[in-house]
Amino acid sequence: MSKTQVYQWCTWFGEGRSSLNDGLKSGRPKTSTIEKNNTRVNKLIKCDRRIKISEIALKLEILRSTVHEIVHDTLVYLKVSARWLPKMLMEDHKLQRGEISRRLLLPCQQDNKDDDTTHISVGLGGDFQAKNNQRI
Repeated sequence: MSKTQVYQWCTWFGEGRSSLNDGLKSGRPKTSTIEKNNTRVNKLIKCDRRIKISEIALKLEILRSTVHEIVHDTLVYLKVSARWLPKMLMEDHKLQRGEISRRLLLPCQQDNKDDDTTHISVGLGGDFQAKNNQRI
Protein backbone atom coordinates (compact mmCIF):
# COMPACT_ATOMS: atom_id res chain seq x y z
CA MET A 1 0.00 0.00 0.00
CA SER A 2 1.34 3.41 -0.88
CA LYS A 3 1.86 6.30 1.53
CA THR A 4 -0.29 8.48 -0.69
CA GLN A 5 -3.29 6.19 -0.24
CA VAL A 6 -2.83 6.13 3.55
CA TYR A 7 -2.62 9.94 3.67
CA GLN A 8 -5.76 10.18 1.55
CA TRP A 9 -7.66 7.87 3.89
CA CYS A 10 -6.49 9.86 6.92
CA THR A 11 -7.78 13.02 5.28
CA TRP A 12 -11.15 11.41 4.51
CA PHE A 13 -11.59 10.12 8.07
CA GLY A 14 -10.54 13.54 9.42
CA GLU A 15 -13.32 15.11 7.34
CA GLY A 16 -15.87 12.80 8.96
CA ARG A 17 -16.06 9.97 6.44
CA SER A 18 -16.73 6.61 8.10
CA SER A 19 -16.37 4.17 5.20
CA LEU A 20 -13.83 3.37 2.50
CA ASN A 21 -16.53 2.32 0.01
CA ASP A 22 -17.02 4.48 -3.07
CA GLY A 23 -19.91 6.87 -3.00
CA LEU A 24 -22.55 7.31 -5.69
CA LYS A 25 -21.12 8.38 -9.00
CA SER A 26 -22.68 10.55 -11.62
CA GLY A 27 -23.07 9.28 -15.13
CA ARG A 28 -25.24 7.02 -17.14
CA PRO A 29 -26.20 3.74 -15.44
CA LYS A 30 -25.44 0.46 -17.14
CA THR A 31 -28.68 -0.43 -18.92
CA SER A 32 -27.88 -2.71 -21.85
CA THR A 33 -26.96 -5.88 -19.96
CA ILE A 34 -30.09 -5.91 -17.84
CA GLU A 35 -31.95 -9.15 -17.20
CA LYS A 36 -34.58 -8.29 -19.84
CA ASN A 37 -31.95 -8.14 -22.60
CA ASN A 38 -30.26 -11.30 -21.32
CA THR A 39 -33.58 -13.15 -21.57
CA ARG A 40 -34.32 -11.79 -25.05
CA VAL A 41 -30.87 -12.78 -26.37
CA ASN A 42 -31.18 -16.24 -24.82
CA LYS A 43 -34.60 -16.78 -26.47
CA LEU A 44 -33.21 -15.82 -29.88
CA ILE A 45 -30.27 -18.20 -29.51
CA LYS A 46 -32.49 -21.07 -28.39
CA CYS A 47 -34.83 -20.48 -31.36
CA ASP A 48 -31.96 -20.42 -33.87
CA ARG A 49 -28.62 -21.81 -32.69
CA ARG A 50 -26.95 -20.57 -35.90
CA ILE A 51 -27.87 -16.91 -35.41
CA LYS A 52 -25.03 -14.40 -35.58
CA ILE A 53 -24.25 -11.75 -33.00
CA SER A 54 -24.80 -9.01 -35.58
CA GLU A 55 -28.27 -10.42 -36.39
CA ILE A 56 -29.19 -10.45 -32.70
CA ALA A 57 -27.98 -6.85 -32.38
CA LEU A 58 -30.14 -5.78 -35.32
CA LYS A 59 -33.26 -7.59 -34.09
CA LEU A 60 -33.02 -6.31 -30.52
CA GLU A 61 -31.55 -2.89 -31.42
CA ILE A 62 -28.66 -3.33 -28.98
CA LEU A 63 -25.00 -2.59 -29.62
CA ARG A 64 -23.07 -5.50 -31.12
CA SER A 65 -20.44 -5.31 -28.37
CA THR A 66 -23.16 -5.54 -25.73
CA VAL A 67 -24.68 -8.60 -27.39
CA HIS A 68 -21.20 -10.16 -27.52
CA GLU A 69 -20.76 -9.50 -23.78
CA ILE A 70 -24.19 -10.99 -22.97
CA VAL A 71 -23.61 -14.12 -25.08
CA HIS A 72 -20.05 -14.86 -23.97
CA ASP A 73 -19.85 -13.51 -20.42
CA THR A 74 -23.39 -13.57 -19.01
CA LEU A 75 -25.02 -16.52 -20.81
CA VAL A 76 -21.69 -18.35 -21.26
CA TYR A 77 -22.27 -19.67 -24.79
CA LEU A 78 -19.57 -20.93 -27.14
CA LYS A 79 -19.79 -21.09 -30.96
CA VAL A 80 -19.13 -24.64 -32.22
CA SER A 81 -19.61 -25.57 -35.89
CA ALA A 82 -21.62 -22.39 -36.44
CA ARG A 83 -23.98 -23.23 -33.54
CA TRP A 84 -24.22 -21.67 -30.09
CA LEU A 85 -23.74 -24.24 -27.35
CA PRO A 86 -23.41 -23.91 -23.59
CA LYS A 87 -19.76 -24.16 -22.54
CA MET A 88 -20.49 -26.74 -19.86
CA LEU A 89 -21.94 -30.16 -20.65
CA MET A 90 -25.44 -30.77 -19.37
CA GLU A 91 -26.04 -33.68 -17.00
CA ASP A 92 -27.73 -35.83 -19.69
CA HIS A 93 -24.75 -35.28 -22.02
CA LYS A 94 -22.35 -36.43 -19.30
CA LEU A 95 -24.46 -39.55 -18.67
CA GLN A 96 -24.64 -40.27 -22.41
CA ARG A 97 -20.85 -40.00 -22.78
CA GLY A 98 -20.34 -42.29 -19.79
CA GLU A 99 -22.70 -44.91 -21.23
CA ILE A 100 -21.01 -44.78 -24.63
CA SER A 101 -17.60 -45.19 -22.99
CA ARG A 102 -18.78 -48.21 -21.03
CA ARG A 103 -20.26 -49.77 -24.18
CA LEU A 104 -16.96 -49.19 -26.00
CA LEU A 105 -14.82 -50.66 -23.23
CA LEU A 106 -16.90 -53.78 -22.55
CA PRO A 107 -15.96 -55.69 -25.76
CA CYS A 108 -12.32 -54.65 -25.35
CA GLN A 109 -12.18 -55.91 -21.79
CA GLN A 110 -13.83 -59.22 -22.72
CA ASP A 111 -11.50 -59.79 -25.67
CA ASN A 112 -8.41 -58.54 -23.86
CA LYS A 113 -7.78 -62.08 -22.60
CA ASP A 114 -6.97 -63.19 -26.16
CA ASP A 115 -4.34 -61.76 -28.44
CA ASP A 116 -7.01 -61.08 -31.06
CA THR A 117 -7.45 -57.56 -32.28
CA THR A 118 -10.84 -55.99 -31.68
CA HIS A 119 -12.13 -53.20 -33.91
CA ILE A 120 -15.10 -51.14 -32.85
CA SER A 121 -17.27 -49.39 -35.42
CA VAL A 122 -19.91 -46.76 -34.75
CA GLY A 123 -23.15 -46.69 -36.74
CA LEU A 124 -25.18 -43.60 -37.61
CA GLY A 125 -27.59 -44.16 -34.75
CA GLY A 126 -24.78 -44.53 -32.23
CA ASP A 127 -24.79 -48.33 -32.40
CA PHE A 128 -21.45 -49.93 -31.65
CA GLN A 129 -20.22 -53.22 -33.07
CA ALA A 130 -17.08 -55.08 -32.08
CA LYS A 131 -15.36 -57.13 -34.79
CA ASN A 132 -12.50 -59.52 -34.03
CA ASN A 133 -9.51 -60.40 -36.22
CA GLN A 134 -10.24 -57.93 -38.99
CA ARG A 135 -7.83 -55.44 -40.47
CA ILE A 136 -8.99 -51.99 -41.35
